Amino acid sequence: MVGKKGDVQCINDEILENLSLKNRYKFLNVNLMSILKPKHFNFLRESQKFYVKFEKKHNIDHSEDFYDWIPEIGEQGLITRVNKFEFLDLNFEPYGMTAEFMRTLATDFFDPQLAMGMGATVLAVNPLVLHHENVDIRLEVLKKLVTGEDIGCICITEPERGSDAVHMVTTCDEQSDGSYLLNGTKIYQTNGTKADWAVVYAVSEKNNGNTMGQFLIDTSWEGWNAERVNIPWTPRMHVGKEIFKDLRVPKEYILGPPGKGREHLFEGLNLERLGIVILNIAEAWNALSHAVIYANMRKQFDQEILKYQGVGFPLSDQWAKTMTMTLATLHICQFIDEKMEQFDGSLPKDLNLALGANAAQLKSQSAKLTERVCYECVNLMGGAGACDNTLMHDLLGISRIQEMGGGTRQIQQYIMSLGLRKIFKMI
Repeated sequence: MVGKKGDVQCINDEILENLSLKNRYKFLNVNLMSILKPKHFNFLRESQKFYVKFEKKHNIDHSEDFYDWIPEIGEQGLITRVNKFEFLDLNFEPYGMTAEFMRTLATDFFDPQLAMGMGATVLAVNPLVLHHENVDIRLEVLKKLVTGEDIGCICITEPERGSDAVHMVTTCDEQSDGSYLLNGTKIYQTNGTKADWAVVYAVSEKNNGNTMGQFLIDTSWEGWNAERVNIPWTPRMHVGKEIFKDLRVPKEYILGPPGKGREHLFEGLNLERLGIVILNIAEAWNALSHAVIYANMRKQFDQEILKYQGVGFPLSDQWAKTMTMTLATLHICQFIDEKMEQFDGSLPKDLNLALGANAAQLKSQSAKLTERVCYECVNLMGGAGACDNTLMHDLLGISRIQEMGGGTRQIQQYIMSLGLRKIFKMI
């Protein structure tokens, strides 16, 4: 199936055929082939080949429940590529942040909502990588998430707290046997109603982040209740509101007891925000691929519309901005990969803290970029961009919420302003 199947065909056969996944991948590859190392470019192309075959094999029109695809995708090692996972008897090559960039590009071009949904499983993977302590059940869950057998989510945000990740009111009370009882409510968790496993943060004293704990939850346990939150911009992605009522967490599922949760929460935040940056850039390239192909084929007054300054100039401007953001993010990803290799797979604490401002800068600017690029591409495609014959309306919808997820625009500005204050004190 070419693009997304609409009830009514608005785009002619020739153009719709040329908007195929394979052709859009070709547009991306021409742009990236000169700036990528061979191992990463080859991995990008291998991932693309899988998705092209996958789309054809299943006759996908991108209206399906994408959660059903995840096990098969996981078998290809395309859930996450941040780690090699040798300790799970896996051997992902290549791996690291640059490889994760390539994985996300290939996945987003195939299906943007799938890419965003799988990203939430990655958020559950990261804490388990850092805090499995070789506990059998944690390693078992980690492998299931990494290989796509199970789906994960991460529960931080609360109804009355928003981006304030510290002053939680969901509580964890220690029991005589060393287990904890969780009570409270979380909301806006991607995959919340589909997840098999969740990483949940709660405090032993309300509004005191210093008493935060981190817990691995089996969503089949008594006391876990999840309702789906309707997000009209991402209709196929399941977002949840979770209510915990005396949810008992056994000792082996405690990733960090009260007092350790806050540290655990922030240690992976920079890489997670960079994951959002990568997703933003992938969405921008995806939108550009649609608009550039369309503008080179659609004629008005017997001339391709790209040749008109009103189309060609703004499109080239968005292209330049997207390439600039790509180069900046690629540089940071490669830097992180070098440091992680140097320090045996983990970033030193001081370096991780120093990346905080950079992650906020890139997250803030990439969110603005994808919103503008997606809208401008839809606008330049006219009705062809606004209808449901392609993935453009998915991209437009997701881009509308990218400034909210992973810390709102204002949170990023707050982090950046603190960074400016720190720099001033160093003068």
